[in-house]
Amino acid sequence: MDIGKLATEMNRGFIQLLIMVMLDEPMYGYDIVKTLGDKSFSIDENTLYPLLRRLEEREILLSEWRVEENKPRKYYFVSDTGRRVREELLRIWREQEQLLKSFIGEV
Repeated sequence: MDIGKLATEMNRGFIQLLIMVMLDEPMYGYDIVKTLGDKSFSIDENTLYPLLRRLEEREILLSEWRVEENKPRKYYFVSDTGRRVREELLRIWREQEQLLKSFIGEV
């Protein structure tokens, strides 16, 4: 049994939701990686940037270039559409959490 594969599948949706929750305030890629790392959650840049592009293509995220300290950085933030999607996904998450708790008790 490859637990790693199952964990990867489980994390895929979680990471998308986590990014939508984090990006109420604009952040650039490295800042996202660092913020998650500070909370003991590791994400590889090769995972993050394709995810950000996919969410932007789906109009869940928006982006803008800013120059700070003479460095251009692409900042990402959740769109109005993304906020609606996020609220629906959080509702589903809470329902799933309650169902899981009903089978195994408090987690």
